[in-house]
Amino acid sequence: MNIIGMSVIALVILIFLLILAAKGIKTVRPYEKGLIERLGKFRREVDSGLHLIIPFFDRMIKVDMREHVIDVPPQEVITKDNVVVAVDAVIYYEVSDAFKVVYNVKNFESAAIKLAQTNLRNVIGELELDQTLTSRERVNAKLREVLDEATDKWGVRITRVELKKIDPPKDITDAMSQQMKAERTKRAAILEAEGIKQSKILEAEGQKKSAILRAEGQAAAIEKMADAQKYKLQIEAEGQALAIMKVFDAIHSGNPTPDLLTVKYLEALGTIANGKSTKIFLPFETSGVLSSLGAIGEMFKKIENDKGEEKA
Repeated sequence: MNIIGMSVIALVILIFLLILAAKGIKTVRPYEKGLIERLGKFRREVDSGLHLIIPFFDRMIKVDMREHVIDVPPQEVITKDNVVVAVDAVIYYEVSDAFKVVYNVKNFESAAIKLAQTNLRNVIGELELDQTLTSRERVNAKLREVLDEATDKWGVRITRVELKKIDPPKDITDAMSQQMKAERTKRAAILEAEGIKQSKILEAEGQKKSAILRAEGQAAAIEKMADAQKYKLQIEAEGQALAIMKVFDAIHSGNPTPDLLTVKYLEALGTIANGKSTKIFLPFETSGVLSSLGAIGEMFKKIENDKGEEKA
């Protein structure tokens, strides 16, 4: 055998070895599971990493364990009150058992779509249109529960279901728009009336408080003025008392005669009589003064008699 023939044989062997390596060395990613079959029979399940299998006898099926999403096409659904609406949804799921999802269902995504459409009709059919439009969370939760239970035997867990849109017919949409507009107009009128009512109440309360504060101010002013007048009278009374005491001391220090005291009493009585009082209260000593008045009168009579004798 020449060199060329040997080189061809070596090349063939190298290619064969490369094919064996490609067939016998398998890598599994961190988010995957590997199912190994030998001659059509399941042998084992392997995790992520490098694995060796027997070429041409073994086969590895890789299953992606990450979360997936399925888009459910729009379909017409009849509500409980016989309104036809177009509904579509999305389904999020993740594989919980690689063996079941491969060997228990032929095409999981197609089966899940058909299952979702069927249960979507059942769930929406139990609700009226208004409930359908306002109860998305309720519909999502019900669908997820039903689908998760149905797909459990396929090794799949439904994580959530979301309704993308719910489209009622155009005439229903127009009627709902008019109803919403009327409702908003009604709410605006109620809010305006409520605002006017609150404004009137606040204005009345303001006037009430203003009147109360004004009356309290006037009362406080009257009280202050009365206190000032009282203080003035007290000061004047104290001044007068002090003046009387000084006069009393001055009179007693001057040792006045009874006649002088009588004259001062008379002057004082004249001053008192000039006042506006209709009644005059005389001190107890007035009786003594009146006796002195008699003596003074006798004295004046005696003086007049003496003057008459001298003229005669």
